[in-house]
Amino acid sequence: MADDTAGDDRTIGRRLRNIRLARKKSLRTVAGLAGISAGHLSRIENGERALDRRSVVVALANALQVSPSELTSLPIPTPADGTCDSSIYAVRRALMAVSTGRPGGEVQPVEQLRHRADEVENVDYDRRGLLLPSLIVDLHTTMGEGRDMAELLRTAVMLHAQTVRGWLLVVGAPLDLRWQASMLARDAAGELDDTTMAGVVTWGTVVEMISSGAFDLARRELDSTTVPTDTSEGLQLDGMLALSRSLVAASDNHPAEVSAALEHAAELAGRTGQGNAFRMGFGPVNVGIWRMAATLESDDPDETVRIAEGLHPSEHHSRERQATFWMDYGRALARVRRRADAVKALRRGEVLFPMRVLRNPFVRDVLAELTAHSKRDAVGRELRGMAYRAGLPV
Repeated sequence: MADDTAGDDRTIGRRLRNIRLARKKSLRTVAGLAGISAGHLSRIENGERALDRRSVVVALANALQVSPSELTSLPIPTPADGTCDSSIYAVRRALMAVSTGRPGGEVQPVEQLRHRADEVENVDYDRRGLLLPSLIVDLHTTMGEGRDMAELLRTAVMLHAQTVRGWLLVVGAPLDLRWQASMLARDAAGELDDTTMAGVVTWGTVVEMISSGAFDLARRELDSTTVPTDTSEGLQLDGMLALSRSLVAASDNHPAEVSAALEHAAELAGRTGQGNAFRMGFGPVNVGIWRMAATLESDDPDETVRIAEGLHPSEHHSRERQATFWMDYGRALARVRRRADAVKALRRGEVLFPMRVLRNPFVRDVLAELTAHSKRDAVGRELRGMAYRAGLPV
């Protein structure tokens, strides 16, 4: 990567370099504090090695005395920004209004709100961002009337824990905003006093704890959560919590815990089959995709490739989960230097769900690495097209 991008913050490596220089810390000092070699850190900063493991991000953030989100929350310039960035601000304002008890929306029948909440799950992410602000304030305004509270509270849990938080995560919104949605979901679950809904909230909050590097906190959150497993839906939720535990353990370097959690999830998936309780898509395919994520985080890309080549992602109903498969498969292929195959896999993920792939900071770092090594051939042209659509300098 050329030196004329020194002020560019569009990859994690470049952001890391700029923060390190601003803090007047040497490569050797930061690398030593993070437990990696100075050469490895230099390659990360220069775009020759992707920084795509949570544990290493956390270690480097600690070395620089910044939060992990300061490294991974990257600007996303045209052409990858779409309309989502303006929608993030509108969602923020809606969450602020609700959190201060002044939603200012319209009272609507519970059936209509439930229909709108279902509808927003079935539109593309640009459209979803446009629909969410009014749905948030209307739901909470209606809750203020004090009628049909059980149904409205369940709707609020699912809306904030899954739809709002999940949308904010994919589009690259700041952690504080995703956490605000999670806490609104937690408040609703607490008022409902439903252990199953509390489990849904735990799943979402653990995702955000992992993103922030709070691995011990995530583990304690999971330890304190028990969900009823006398129904298929409960088994699926318990399975998703086990998958979350596997990623926490992989990020925190506890291999035995990773294996135990994945084995438990696989056993549950064998009993439930492929399902979609609480819009989580738990089942055998999803267990395989999470197993890939855990081995990637554990720095075992060869095993990730082996797992991927035994999966059939098209058997999962969700295009987002299919895209996640191709995204992580591509990351693993890049790590084992099968670069042409990595580009093809990442491109398949982009076709399925462009925003999920192009706005992911780990994928963007991998694209930067691949671009640094690319040749002027057909694969290189495909790669540079993806990098351009991700808003990277090419």
